[in-house]
Amino acid sequence: MRAARLRAVGEMRVENVHRPVPGPGELLVRVEAAGICGSDRHMFRGEYPTALPVTLGHEFCGIVEALGEGAGRIPLGTRITVDPNIACGYCPACRMGRPNLCHNLVAIGVFRDGGFAEYVVVPEGQAFELPAGLDPIHGAFSEPLACCLHGLDVARIQPGMSVAVLGGGVIGMLMVQLARLAGATTVILATRQKPRRELALELGATHAIDPTASDPVAAIAGEGGIVPHGADVVLECAGVPETFQQSIAMARRGGTVVIFGVMPKGTIVGVEPFDLLFRELRVEGAYLNPLTHARAAKMVADGVLDLDRLVSRTIPLADLPQVLQNEVPFGEVKTIVLPS
Repeated sequence: MRAARLRAVGEMRVENVHRPVPGPGELLVRVEAAGICGSDRHMFRGEYPTALPVTLGHEFCGIVEALGEGAGRIPLGTRITVDPNIACGYCPACRMGRPNLCHNLVAIGVFRDGGFAEYVVVPEGQAFELPAGLDPIHGAFSEPLACCLHGLDVARIQPGMSVAVLGGGVIGMLMVQLARLAGATTVILATRQKPRRELALELGATHAIDPTASDPVAAIAGEGGIVPHGADVVLECAGVPETFQQSIAMARRGGTVVIFGVMPKGTIVGVEPFDLLFRELRVEGAYLNPLTHARAAKMVADGVLDLDRLVSRTIPLADLPQVLQNEVPFGEVKTIVLPS
């Protein structure tokens, strides 16, 4: 079979490798669609820890084609989505119900071979069934959606709240839709790219601003801004130091800031502790998808979100190394790899 193998930092090749064999309790999955995540680019550039060599790809959907010994809860031929984050179940974090913080976490597509391949082996317990008639490209959105749901859980958005989303990539677009579903009446997306601003408005944002046209903090939270004195919730989804600092400044007194975007490991950003104290801000990270993948799979299956307009292009597996090496094209939201 073919697999896109990250051999070293900045070195990925599509190679012919042996088709994996499922072990006890595992499934062999024929990958139908796999999404490119910003984390994949971070791993390609050496900015995020990963095993080497490894087949990347942690957002994927596929068909169960073989069962390992003891597996069988999910029948052959079933379309599934996979929670890539395998927690140990016994460390202190797992025992506290925080599997995303597992001390022994092993992620498919990060520390073991993932979905940028024609076939992948996964533990059956990580698999979630999807309808037979579902577009597999939609199924590949389950993992990023699950992470976004955790971000919404952390944010505690309630009906009538105002929400500012910083970053117009796929996460920002999912967050816009989820914030509206949670009842937010004002949802503001800040992104530099006009096509993404236009898309956000189509997906339910009440406002979309260009942070390069004027001071985004003043435009959103200033005296004459969209939400004077600040937003109830700010979701930082861009993963750059500038938006991190802006997110703190945009929140109202007593507001919430959720750090969702991934910055390169080692990035240091300055904050003023007195400001956090004086305004009693709640600043939290939202990491991975603890116990949210089933909810995400159901939302995808039920067609609750507009996913079609988030897909900018589909590519064959052979094009993946070059796509990861290049900068994200202007206006692009999501690229999906079709390994077969």
